[in-house]
Amino acid sequence: MKDKARKKDINRLTKKEGLRLFKDADLLELGHRADDMKKRLHTENIVTFVVDRNINYTNICINRCRFCAFWRDEDDPEAYLLTKNELFRKVEETINLGGTQILIQGGLHPNLDINYYINLLHEIKSRFNINIHGFSPPEICYVADKSYLTIRETLTLLKDAGLDSIPGGGAEILSDRVREVISPKKIKSGRWLKVMEEAHRLGMRTTATMMFGSIEKPEDIIEHLDAVRSLQDKTGGFTAFIPWSFQPGNTELARQRLEKSSELKTQNSELFAATAVEYLRVLALSRLYLDNIKNIQASWVTQGLKLAQVALRFGANDFGSTMIEENVVASTGVSYRVSKEDIIKAIKDAGFRPAQRDTYYTIIKYF
Repeated sequence: MKDKARKKDINRLTKKEGLRLFKDADLLELGHRADDMKKRLHTENIVTFVVDRNINYTNICINRCRFCAFWRDEDDPEAYLLTKNELFRKVEETINLGGTQILIQGGLHPNLDINYYINLLHEIKSRFNINIHGFSPPEICYVADKSYLTIRETLTLLKDAGLDSIPGGGAEILSDRVREVISPKKIKSGRWLKVMEEAHRLGMRTTATMMFGSIEKPEDIIEHLDAVRSLQDKTGGFTAFIPWSFQPGNTELARQRLEKSSELKTQNSELFAATAVEYLRVLALSRLYLDNIKNIQASWVTQGLKLAQVALRFGANDFGSTMIEENVVASTGVSYRVSKEDIIKAIKDAGFRPAQRDTYYTIIKYF
């Protein structure tokens, strides 16, 4: 649908209106509006989830982002690169547990080139029938630059080797002012958007994410949502949007904040985590602003099951992944672990019918 037609049809929020809502609207009013919009987009009382595993193939990363507790230098005793056999074992276990997707992401390893990724994809696909949702835009750009390839050339090679879809990792906040502080070595916002646009042009579907609660201002959140919405107008390639809150534990950003504030020196870095109210406000605004993205995920991984249930009344229609394995958020000290059965029960207890989906939101099974 053309942008002008969409504006006419649903009275699209402007950036100014979105900012006003975010700053001034009553939380319950905002939640009610987001819930109404979700019901218009999803007429059945269904909440979906996917069974998958988050495989972090390496924690070695040259970016050293200040908000991240996962990365390690190459010579760090905790640094690792999974062997292919280890990775294959994880994939096989995922399939045995009913998984339909693996999410493969890792750090920017200085010794891995395009051939590593092509061979890895070929070998996974030759052994297993599973969707590979992998390699965030920073990884794609790093591989492209190392190989003297364009983003489109790199994506084409990876797609031909077996890459099916791309996660929205590495977006954080799509404001270069913010990125310069929290991740100065990471790609700028324009390159993140470029990877997603090229992937969509090649027929690949992707997700979009937003990490909030670090140093951004409300205006930065609106800029992020507007950039995602604008690209979706052009390509229609985003399947879902996932906002999640910065987890400060064990991160350089939290340590530096504590050092700069004498009265907080003895306090826990969790003081800097976004509150439940802030999470719900961002979630509801995301649902209202992103009128052209059908699915909004609740983040039980960072918020826990109870708040994720509440999120289903603040615009979310999807419970995300069972996430058989997760390492990045866990490295901050936040580790909510749930089973498929836990998710099904949580959805039912919230008043909805659970349904397992695949990567592309096709329903596989109802519960």
